[in-house]
Amino acid sequence: MATTIYFATNRVVSNPLDPLAGYAAAMTPPTNPGYLTYGTAFVDGIDIATNAQGVVTQIAETAQGHFPPGATGDLSQPGRNLLIFIHGFDNTFSDALTRGAFNRDWLAASGVPAADTTVIAFSWPSLGQVAAIPVPQADYLRDQNMARQSGPALMFFFQALEPILRAARASHQSVILLAHSMGNLALQAAATDVLFDRVILAAGDTTFDCFDQPNLARLSGLSQLAERIGIYYSHDDDVLRLSEVVNLGAQRLGQDGPRGRTTPGLFPPPAFTMVDCSAYRYPGFGFLTSHQYYRQSPDVRAIISGWI
Repeated sequence: MATTIYFATNRVVSNPLDPLAGYAAAMTPPTNPGYLTYGTAFVDGIDIATNAQGVVTQIAETAQGHFPPGATGDLSQPGRNLLIFIHGFDNTFSDALTRGAFNRDWLAASGVPAADTTVIAFSWPSLGQVAAIPVPQADYLRDQNMARQSGPALMFFFQALEPILRAARASHQSVILLAHSMGNLALQAAATDVLFDRVILAAGDTTFDCFDQPNLARLSGLSQLAERIGIYYSHDDDVLRLSEVVNLGAQRLGQDGPRGRTTPGLFPPPAFTMVDCSAYRYPGFGFLTSHQYYRQSPDVRAIISGWI
């Protein structure tokens, strides 16, 4: 059975019905919310047991500047909690949709009623490539710049979501935000007052001091927008080890959590939950997949779904 996923993107779109070639790794003008594309897609072939994330088989409807009417109606009365997903680096548009759909399915398979969600993915214009030639770090740095510059578009996306979220909450549904990897960087660049019940920061590829900035900068104001924040990190995340090198030794949030995480009073429970995922291994664990433990490790998936 196909998995439904709703989406918004600030990618330049040449053919809205083509998930592979129709959504470029180029950014629409950042100050005009009317350029964002919203839509509904279907993903087939997901297999939780083998971590197969499936393929996008259809994009059903799209609109510029707002969700299509059908999607708005469905999202306003979802019958389940809403999960907003912001992907990381090395994701094409198609990757963003299939990973968002995969997240929906593994959460639903947990058997935790609150984790059975309707997913809305925001796709910023990542290249979907790990390394470049002749400068290996060029694609990473380009993605990093795109994530930062996508902050205004993400803010417009949150604004478009506000009436949908109000309607969902009126039906007693919760709103969960999941930001993976560089999605944390895009999130901290977005000024928003949208309220979330839960925020999941997984393998965050932003600096570990993002919670102790002045004037609520970066992620330091996130606790005012979320009832609870879960931060998932791993000392064995090889992608973030490389990111630290590329970023001239700047420790990443997803390596050992935020700066001062063990200091009494800085990150009080239950408002903050810190989870060290270093010990977890799973089939196919390696350089790239060490950065994907939040969705590929059955143990970590169980922790996240239980926390939701």
